[in-house]
Amino acid sequence: MANIGRPPCDEGVILSGKADTPCSRRSEPWILAATIIGSAMAFIDSTVTNVALPQIQARLEATAVDAQWIVESYALFLAALILVGGSLGDHYGRKRIYSLGVVIFALTSVGCGAAMNPEQLIVARAIQGVGGALLVPGSLAIISASFEGEARGKAIGTWSGFSGITAALGPVLGGYLVENVSWRAAFLINVPLAVAVLAIVARHVPESRDPDARRLDIPGAVLATLGLGGVVFGLIESQSNGFQDPLVLAALILGVGGLVGFFLAERRSQEPMMPLSLFRSRNFSGANLLTLLLYAGLGGSLYFLPFLLIQVHGYSATLAGSAFLPFVIITFLLSRWAGGLVTRYGAKLPLMVGPVVAALGFVLFALPGTEGSYWTTFFPAIVMQGLGMSLVIAPLTTTALNSVEGRHSGLASGVNNAVSRTAGLLSIPVLGIFIFLVFSSSLDSRVEALDLPPAARQQLEAQKVNLGAAETPGDVSGETAAAVEEAVAESFVAAFRVAMLVAAGLAVASAIAAAIMIEGKGHPEAAQGTEGQRRAEGEPGPAPA
Repeated sequence: MANIGRPPCDEGVILSGKADTPCSRRSEPWILAATIIGSAMAFIDSTVTNVALPQIQARLEATAVDAQWIVESYALFLAALILVGGSLGDHYGRKRIYSLGVVIFALTSVGCGAAMNPEQLIVARAIQGVGGALLVPGSLAIISASFEGEARGKAIGTWSGFSGITAALGPVLGGYLVENVSWRAAFLINVPLAVAVLAIVARHVPESRDPDARRLDIPGAVLATLGLGGVVFGLIESQSNGFQDPLVLAALILGVGGLVGFFLAERRSQEPMMPLSLFRSRNFSGANLLTLLLYAGLGGSLYFLPFLLIQVHGYSATLAGSAFLPFVIITFLLSRWAGGLVTRYGAKLPLMVGPVVAALGFVLFALPGTEGSYWTTFFPAIVMQGLGMSLVIAPLTTTALNSVEGRHSGLASGVNNAVSRTAGLLSIPVLGIFIFLVFSSSLDSRVEALDLPPAARQQLEAQKVNLGAAETPGDVSGETAAAVEEAVAESFVAAFRVAMLVAAGLAVASAIAAAIMIEGKGHPEAAQGTEGQRRAEGEPGPAPA
């Protein structure tokens, strides 16, 4: 569920490209099928993984730290390499790189399904992230290169519609497979989808390249991966080892150094993968700061929601996967309406109001205890978040597209998309630190009142790393065992509440960033033209040069 909200600017990436090899009308449905199924593979995999994590944790005897790595190893390489993945397609052929990404994704899905321990699964997920970094931008680039004029607008509408269906069905399908087959099936389902994609691509998708493509920024990609990897490693491992651990300190120092090196390299490079000159635009900087803060709150906090639903509230995997359907439906139905608000009020107002509404949703998530009906506990929070994010997605894409020159709109969209993925990548371990600290402290205070033998206390201390899945010590039973189980559940709820309040604070901070940095309607930078706005809303129009 950390990835339940589709990243912003996907449509912007499509709209900003040039139709290098317009396809025939006979090929149009096949090209759409290949790109839709490919995008669905990546999206379903990410949402299915979140729902499957509680069972993976139980079956593979994984700790909560291991569970974070299963998500973060994939997200790390996807976030760090997604801009390079798009460039590789421009240089070596979009069809070729897209097919390579699908092959890597399928093979590593088999590796995930065959994993016998957490370490094997983490490695497979990391390589799968590399495949995702080739697959995700490749699907968008093929649509962009294959359709022009009115056909492009219709293609985007079709792709967006099926993406909405995928968003709705992905978590439910994942939950059903986890509950009725196995968590392994949640990964293996990618294999037949990949075979179908490869068959369609080989027969119906023409090859295309960009002769004017920017040079590959290999140093930037290496430094971004090294920097993000070091920071993520240090933050995750600090939860069990503490910040004083030499390995944690070394990783954080290496990560920060890598990120500093990345920005220095991008500043000096003639053709960087993330041109820092784009951030001279106040609107572009504001849009990306808003994205970083809001999507950090969304992705980081909702990563922990399936654990709460399954381990504390006793939801089945299917019900947990279905819990967020209202969010998906609301954002799907209201996004175009929210795009129309930009015409009337400009982008600034919805980008201020939307995050505040989402923040209220986070606060509502912090209210439920260990019991209660879905309709009175989580449903109101999910509806509120859906309303808030509906107000953000289209105006955010409009702002990113309109804040730079037309020839840079594709790059701007790609950067904003990557920022949203990086936000989730970094926020999961950051909120994980809050979760671990609050859970540990709360459990200690609750267990203090119980008359547990020293050996049982030691066992419970060792179980803290499992959070809500912490097991009752074997030498306690009866009322004492029930009291320990209740203490674990209440402690996890307390920790989850803190994570939600932190996420609410991030959402409010994103609204403040919009208020301060994004220009209102009528300002020269906010009104560089209506073309970017029309493109952001999915209406057909000429592609930028």
